[in-house]
Amino acid sequence: MSDWTAADLPSFAGRTVIVTGANSGLGLVTARELARVGARTILAVRNLDKGNAAAAQMAGDVEVRKLDLQSLASVREFADGVSGVDVLINNAGIMAVPYAQTADGFESQIGTNHLGHFALTNLLLPRLTDRVVTVSSMMHLLGYISLKDLNWKSRPYLAWPAYGQSKLANLLFTTELQRRLDAAGSTVTAVAAHPGYSATNLQGQTGNKFGTPIWNAANRLMATDADFGACQTLYAASQNLPGDSFIGPRFAMRGPTGRAQRSPLARNRDKARALWTLSEQLTGVEFPL
Repeated sequence: MSDWTAADLPSFAGRTVIVTGANSGLGLVTARELARVGARTILAVRNLDKGNAAAAQMAGDVEVRKLDLQSLASVREFADGVSGVDVLINNAGIMAVPYAQTADGFESQIGTNHLGHFALTNLLLPRLTDRVVTVSSMMHLLGYISLKDLNWKSRPYLAWPAYGQSKLANLLFTTELQRRLDAAGSTVTAVAAHPGYSATNLQGQTGNKFGTPIWNAANRLMATDADFGACQTLYAASQNLPGDSFIGPRFAMRGPTGRAQRSPLARNRDKARALWTLSEQLTGVEFPL
């Protein structure tokens, strides 16, 4: 553990980084700091106007490209346009939103937070040289993976358990991705991070007229800022770490950056393999190495 900050980032000169959801919150700070230290930084965003506005706040080699993680067609189109990348940061996400479906019929949280990133990562892997960083959450502690009903079609939909499932999926994805990379003899590593409790626009977009004011008040009283949350991602993206590391604040919400704890469910390698197989079936995208 250390009091590591973005000021400690090494040079990323000559390297290409993709940050999903880079138009606001943690993604914006992550992309801004990587561009600052020389990375060619691709902001992968659903809304190009917001992406361009975010890019205007950054110095360095910054490019904005369209990516809608709720559409596998958009994911494929984006991946087809990438010739090479060193670091992929799977940052974009939605949190505790009312029930909705993606363009491909997935429940929106598992579709955006896991399946979209699952497809993107595997499509880019043959052109990826260093690592994949996937942003999870402490809320993975609430998660349970239902392999029989991943998309909430037969059970009553609950926004927070659905979010927890998607964040647990991020960790299981990282574990199984690293296992497969090792088996293939790849030098690419897969790691995960969580921001603690950082105030971003994510909490204000739950679609719940009662819950949103509560979140806004909690943000003012308890949350750290987006710079602190993004610090966890930046550490995971830049430091020499073992594969399948999980990075976050020492005291869950606050504290020095370092190795974080994951739930027993997040350490279930059999479930990680089963989720991977199901994700391949749902997305039509397989491990390419």
